[in-house]
Amino acid sequence: TNPAFKEVLSRIESHEDCRNLPMISFLILPMQRVTRLPLLMDTICQKTPKDSAKYENCKQALKEVSKVRSPVLHLSRIFPAVTFPALQPFPLVSSSRWLVKRGELTAYVEDTGLFSKRTSKQQLYFFLFNDVLIITKKK
Repeated sequence: TNPAFKEVLSRIESHEDCRNLPMISFLILPMQRVTRLPLLMDTICQKTPKDSAKYENCKQALKEVSKVRSPVLHLSRIFPAVTFPALQPFPLVSSSRWLVKRGELTAYVEDTGLFSKRTSKQQLYFFLFNDVLIITKKK
């Protein structure tokens, strides 16, 4: 809504260094590169002779690149599946956020009535990120 921002953005996008690409393409590009790197490394490994010393280095590089890609893809798969009915939209995918741990846990809920005390079990799924903990349950 800021006209000055729109003008600057338009000027930057039309600069020859940007090749007339819109800002969104620069925001998406790192995500695309991360997901393509394992494919590239796999192709390089296939073309490298197996008896070569470089083959083991290539396999190790493929393994390391796959470790980086996995959390990024995991975040992009979680995001559409998680809904926050009582909250404003939550920006789950972020360049500064990564998944630390996830898993299913059983929560024991104690219901105390006037004359009774009852404990029930609930299956919950936790997503622990570096900056937020999300507790979910399946619909």
